[in-house]
Amino acid sequence: MTRSLGAEGLPLRTSIAWVEGRIRFIDQRLLPGQLNIIETDDWQQVADAIDTLALRGAPLIGVAAALAVAATAMKTGADGVRDGVISAIDGLAATRPTAANLFRALERMQRVVDRTVDDSDLEQMLVDEALGVLDDDRRLCSAIGRHGNKLIPDTARILTVCNTGFLATAGEGTALAAVYRARDAGKKVQVFVCETRPLLQGARLTAWELTEAGIPVTLMVDSAAAGLIAEGGVDLCLIGADRIAANGDVVNKVGSYQLALACKHHDLPFYVAAPGTTVDTACSDGSVIPVEERSAEEVAYWAGQRVAPTGVSVWNPAFDHVPADLVTGIITEEGVIHPPYIFES
Repeated sequence: MTRSLGAEGLPLRTSIAWVEGRIRFIDQRLLPGQLNIIETDDWQQVADAIDTLALRGAPLIGVAAALAVAATAMKTGADGVRDGVISAIDGLAATRPTAANLFRALERMQRVVDRTVDDSDLEQMLVDEALGVLDDDRRLCSAIGRHGNKLIPDTARILTVCNTGFLATAGEGTALAAVYRARDAGKKVQVFVCETRPLLQGARLTAWELTEAGIPVTLMVDSAAAGLIAEGGVDLCLIGADRIAANGDVVNKVGSYQLALACKHHDLPFYVAAPGTTVDTACSDGSVIPVEERSAEEVAYWAGQRVAPTGVSVWNPAFDHVPADLVTGIITEEGVIHPPYIFES
């Protein structure tokens, strides 16, 4: 069963929660105009939310998927629980191909299934594991925020793209966690946010988060960022990641590569903030990381109206590759890693 709870179903600055065998999460498609909470115990509803970006952000979709598997186990009961959770794991894994965190979380759930012999024990084991995924992400976000704060000057103009705050994680965020920690430390921070076409995660989500937090934010079109960097308008660029290869190559929201190039040309620090669950050592470099291509309608339409000629070809990658040699440092829960990047399994 799925129901809408309005704006009161989650604590302040929380994107997801586990409530008596059900998952509650913010429907991010409606922000900033409406804050609505969905509650469900249906893994297919969670899969649809991930696919349609009601749930988004690499760490968050991993947490949501783990909780959806646990909810399936609770709803199914001992009879048929193994087949039910395996179907849920397979279905959730098929939603989005790029974010490593989704597959890491589902691998954790699958290992519980594989090592649990008695199906009567499986429900509680899966619930415990899913809550572990949730708690781990909160802990990782907190550590990333602490380490990232050390890179931010006392007065800082920070450039970012997409959304990397509490809406993208189960905790306080990744890149934006560093911004929040800097503000809490008394630093004077201002954030420049790329609108992040075509779905405007920067304009709709990051600008909303920062405004709600009382942090000065300036919104701009994506194509203005390089000019702002050239004019000396920012002090550092801070982004998240959906997957990081063993050599430090980064895949993040489309538009990240052009920011990295501009930062490199103008000798501006370019930092990536992501938990260890985003690192995929099975990928030797970024070229083998799959990049999701989304619907042409996301580009060809604006506010429900077609803005491109009928029949025009559309290329709509959700992410792009940032080579490791453009990255100043990668902020994880373990600290700030500098080149050369060598991640080991």
